[in-house]
Formats: sequence, C-alpha cells, structure tokens
Amino acid sequence: MTTSPASTTHPARPPGRARRAGWPVRLGGPDWRAPVARLVAAPAGGVLMYLACAPRTLWWLAPVAFALLGAVLRGRRWRAGLGLGVLFGLGYFAPLLPWVGIYVGAVPWLALAAMEALFVGLGCALIAVSTRLPAAPVWMAALWVATEAFTARFPFGGFSWGKVAFSQADGPFLRLAAVGGTPLVSFAVVLTGFGLAALVQTLRQGRFPAGWRPGWTPVACVLLPVLIALAVPAWLTGAAGASVRTITVAAVQGNVPRLGLDFNSQRRAVLDYHVRRTMQLADDVAAGRVPRPDLVIWPENSSDIDPLRNPDANAEITAATDRMGVPILVGAVLVLPDGVHTANSALVWTPGVGPTERNDKRRVLPFGEYLPWRSFFRLLSPYADRAGHFVPGNGPGVVTMAGIPVGVAICWEVAFDDLVNASVRNGAQLLTVPTNNATFGVSEMTYQQLSMSRLRAVEHDRAVVVAATSGVSAIIAPDGSELARSPVFTPAALVEQVPLRTTTTLATRFGAAPEWLLAVLGLVAFGVAVRRGAAGEVSVPPEQPDETRGEDEDG
Repeated sequence: MTTSPASTTHPARPPGRARRAGWPVRLGGPDWRAPVARLVAAPAGGVLMYLACAPRTLWWLAPVAFALLGAVLRGRRWRAGLGLGVLFGLGYFAPLLPWVGIYVGAVPWLALAAMEALFVGLGCALIAVSTRLPAAPVWMAALWVATEAFTARFPFGGFSWGKVAFSQADGPFLRLAAVGGTPLVSFAVVLTGFGLAALVQTLRQGRFPAGWRPGWTPVACVLLPVLIALAVPAWLTGAAGASVRTITVAAVQGNVPRLGLDFNSQRRAVLDYHVRRTMQLADDVAAGRVPRPDLVIWPENSSDIDPLRNPDANAEITAATDRMGVPILVGAVLVLPDGVHTANSALVWTPGVGPTERNDKRRVLPFGEYLPWRSFFRLLSPYADRAGHFVPGNGPGVVTMAGIPVGVAICWEVAFDDLVNASVRNGAQLLTVPTNNATFGVSEMTYQQLSMSRLRAVEHDRAVVVAATSGVSAIIAPDGSELARSPVFTPAALVEQVPLRTTTTLATRFGAAPEWLLAVLGLVAFGVAVRRGAAGEVSVPPEQPDETRGEDEDG
C-alpha cells in the first residue's frame, strides 16, 4: 500500500479534536477575522438588548440580540463563553443603568453594570457548554432563566432590573406573563433568539433535512414561542374574568423643588406640592370637571417629614384628605423608636380619622436606602454616608382603602416577582406603585420602571396605579395598556376608571414554579453536556472546515 505525501505530512486527527494554535498564528493567519467578529458581536448584542428596552418600543430587537449571542457562543468552551458573556452584559447594562450614577458619580453605576455583566458571563459559560447538545436553543434559554433567577436573589437581595421580560411591554410575548410570569416571557424571547441563530447556521451549512429531524428544531424554536404567545386564549390568562366592580382612582404627582439628591433638603416643599395639587384636584371634583375618585394614591416620599411625629405634616395631610373626602395612600418616611433607623412606608390616611393602616417597604434598596459593609464602602466613596438606615418591613403588601384591598409595591419592589405575587395572593384587587424618581433626574429609569408595571398588570390581571413624585405617573389597565400618563417634572393628577379583579392567573397560582422548573431543566442539561463532553460523546459542531475549527473552539 502506498502512502501519499499528504497523509504523511498531515496525519489525521481523531474526530472532535481541534487543532490548537497560538495567538500569533491565529491573529496573523487567514482566520483572524472570526475571533475579532465575536469580540465585536458580543457587546453589539448587548447594545441591541438595551435598545429593546423602554422608553423605546423596539421589543423585537431582544430576540435579535440573543441571536447574536447564540451565534458567538456556539461551539465555544466555557472560558470563551465567560468572556463573551461579560462583553454582552457590559453592552447591555452599561447603557441601561447610567441613572444609578447621575448624582453620585460613575463608580456606583459602572460597578453595578460590571457585577451584572459578570453574572451574565457566568451564565454564558454554562450556555456555551450546552450549545453542543441536541435541541440546544431550549437548554440555552433555560440556562438564561437560571441566570436571571440567580441575579434576582444575590447579592444583597438581588437586582431584577435587567430581566429580558421587562423589554416586552409592547410585544406579543407580553401575553405569556399571565401564564408563567417574567421567567416564561424571558424564556420565550431568548429561545426565539437562540433558535434564530441555530436556524441561520443550519441554512448556511446547506443541510436542511426533510421531515421532523434535528435540522427542523431551530424552526420550532423560532416560531413556536411567538405562535404560542399570540394564541394564548383570554380565559387562560385571566383577562376574560369578570370584574368585581369599576372604581375611579387618582394618582397625584406633586413634583419636587429641584433635581438631584438635595431635593430632600426641601422636604416640606415636597409635601406642600402634593397637598397643593390634591387641593386642586378637590376643586376640580367640586366643579364637576373630573369625577370624584374612590381613592387617591400619592408617591413614595411624598412626605419625608414623619407625619406621625410632626404635627404640621399631620395637619397638612389631614386637611387634604378631608377636603377630598376619600382615603389617600401617603408615601412617608417614618422614624423608628430607636431614632436612627427609618421605614419607607405607605400610610392609609382616612378622612375624619387620620392614619389607619401602614405598609412598610419589604425590600429596601442596598447602597441607597441602606449600605451593607458601610465602613468598607466609606473608604471608596464620599457618598457612602448619604445612604440611609432603612429597615425592611414584613407585611402582606396589601392595605385596605375604602373597603378595597390594594396591593402596594413601593418603587423598585415592582421589579421582584415574589413581592407582587404575594400582594395578589393576599387579596389585592388593585395594584399600586408609589415611587420616587426625582433622584434619577431626566433619565430612562422612570420609563423602565413603567414597563415593569405594565407587565405586572398582565401577569396578575390587575389594574395598576403608578404615582411618582416627579413622573412618569400612569394608570394602567389589566391588559397592560396605559389609560393615562403624566409628563415628567410637571404637577399632575390622573383620574381614571379601572376594574377591580379577583381572578387569579396561572402566573399568580404558579408563583416561582416556572422559574425553578426552567432553571433546573437548564442546569440538568448543562450537567449532561459536561458528562457527554468528558466521555468524548460531544464534538465541536461542523460549522467550519476542519482546519479552522480548532481556532474557533478556543475563541
């Protein structure tokens, strides 16, 4: 038998083994463009994800963002997945969160963005390993849900702000919120994107098989989430449920004296503004220009002067409540008995009676309302001592106003699935989001928060009243549509009729079960991928000729 020179010079490698080359060879060789393209595409995908978020209505960019991410992760090892995931996370969170540092400098903003990007990177390390499994987009999307589940809980109680689901308030995936909450919405969006990446790769390879075979899996991943979202029947979401009755609600936005952290130095002015605008609303009601509301919602921090200790603040709020003749939910900062710690509370102020019920914020904001490791962080920033000494409450998240059970999610609490779910499970027929956005200036923060409130409306089939000190305030129907919205930094009073509902959606009943199910599914798939890879059962996908495959695998 004669051996050819080619086989003598280039011995065959075992299947799945890749040629390894150093950086000088790869960068100087003909295939240098592939790693460079990935380094560009990963953060570009993150930027597209940011552009999908409010105040823009470009929800469809989210699947495109994950199509890019899926393409760059395909066939990578976990180390490359980690790095590319961090780049994607930075491209997303860096432009999403600059409002964090508007008045305290760039360090807190960049530190938070970097931490969230690191968590994304850890998730993408697992996702990269799982790209070699059959039906990979499904397991990859489930691992993304696991990543969001982790970041929603750790550290310091978690940070849910960047969930993919919150970008979908204007898209068809929103309907899935009533079935499986934010985890199912995120899963559907990410699955569509990863499926799109797999579909493009299949078409590039020109090997699209007939019949239901692995080549058709990407088609299913792309089309089924959208089709299922569009086909969800109203009775399944709870939207077809009959209303208990219809009531009229009002949200008062008093505005603040000036932007920035120092607006609190004029606490009395903030309270005066809200009292004044409420008195104007009472005049409008008396003149017949607007209907009399059944209840009024004031924002978080509308009275930073403790009205339970300060007679002047108490008298002002009482005068406004008696003039309206209906209960007012007052956002107040209460000094606790030790004189040091405070509670961020919502007080039900009843005409002729005064404060009758109280709901304390259940999850206070780290590095804002309180500072973990205060002595350490004081060394890093002079703003450390500006953090408050708030402590969380442990109530049901529901108060009663005019005989109506009203759920209360104070400011960023609306971002947490468990808190809003608990309010509805505890009987809330209407949801309220009293919030203070004045410390974030003219930024996108308030619009991002509004999109969360719209998703919560659909998720639990409840009308939502958002009352902000400086805007945007809004009244939202159970289907997520806005019935009224105020401009920012303008005194306003929104008055609308909304339905009260007692129906419970599947999302309300399931609670965190869809999230845990998807997370466990993804982690099990990752374990299978690791085991099969260790046993040599999983090889590098044939996305490129064999001689360049090794370079791509090291990415």
